[in-house]
Amino acid sequence: MYSLISLISAWAIPVIVVFIPLYAAYRKIPVYESFTEGAKEGFETAIKIIPHLVGMMVAISVFRASGAMDFLLQWVRPLLDKIGVPGEVLPLAILRPISGAGSLAFTADLIKQFGPDSMIGRIASTIQGSTDTTLYVLTVYFGAIGIRKASYALKVGLISDLVGFISSIVVCYLVFS
Repeated sequence: MYSLISLISAWAIPVIVVFIPLYAAYRKIPVYESFTEGAKEGFETAIKIIPHLVGMMVAISVFRASGAMDFLLQWVRPLLDKIGVPGEVLPLAILRPISGAGSLAFTADLIKQFGPDSMIGRIASTIQGSTDTTLYVLTVYFGAIGIRKASYALKVGLISDLVGFISSIVVCYLVFS
């Protein structure tokens, strides 16, 4: 089974890269023109979302520089210690919905400090793979298409991030303890 999966993963991208242009030629679709038209639309979308990205980056910087994140961590950490959750992963739970790059850097630091096979390293890696950058997704995608009222999507996204955080901890303790 492992060798079949390895074979499929080794050939999947080359087959797709060859198949799409051949299929487009068969259907008489102008591949290059379609590609450049899509690239042009992508550039226009990128220009539209720049103000939203700048706003989000400023908000993240203010949140961290003001000490609000440290205050929140000090307030919640005693509760986590009582239920057996390593407090070292709490900043990751806060960073992950905000910044993918920031949470990845934090995860790398945790793995460097505690090791990839430590419970903290495993939990951090599972959180990194189980949650998404909710605020980034809302900023980019909703900003790109002009949606202004995102309160329900924000609530659902943050609840999903919380569920992913809790599930990551539970699964890691069940599997690795």
